[in-house]
Amino acid sequence: MPTIGVSIAVPEPWAQQLQRYREELGDQTARRIPTHITLIPPLEVAPADLEVVTAQLRRVAEAHPPFRIHLRGTGTFRPTSPVVFVAVVEGISGCERLAAGLRQGPLAVDLTFPYHPHVTIAHDLDDEALDRAFTEQADFECAFDCDHFWLYHHSAERGWEPQARFDLRG
Repeated sequence: MPTIGVSIAVPEPWAQQLQRYREELGDQTARRIPTHITLIPPLEVAPADLEVVTAQLRRVAEAHPPFRIHLRGTGTFRPTSPVVFVAVVEGISGCERLAAGLRQGPLAVDLTFPYHPHVTIAHDLDDEALDRAFTEQADFECAFDCDHFWLYHHSAERGWEPQARFDLRG
């Protein structure tokens, strides 16, 4: 079954900057994961259900207005999870409303952890690399308007690939 994900892509030049940094830390998965804020985590979907999923994404996008996202500083989920991230300091409620709207019907998923919008910059690395990311990116900051999100498909060979863009129109 295909694996999908739904995310807000961080725009350039910041996406490439953060992805390069993640690669430099030694995160082997970084090249295959676009810089993003997750809305729906990886989810297996039967091919026959993809049309219903796409319709759900379209309905939610049409009901939600664009909003501002401001990323600043770092945070971590340690010791619960070996993750360091860039924090969303503006646009949290916009991300939460959008994610909650998406996680219904065919996209109803049980989350392992409470939803917390963020941009991962280090994952499953040793403590030294996680500490380094937390410190070195503490001054990172950018802001952008979120007026769309993406449906991604996962390929074992190429990683996460954007499949369809959904514009926020609410």
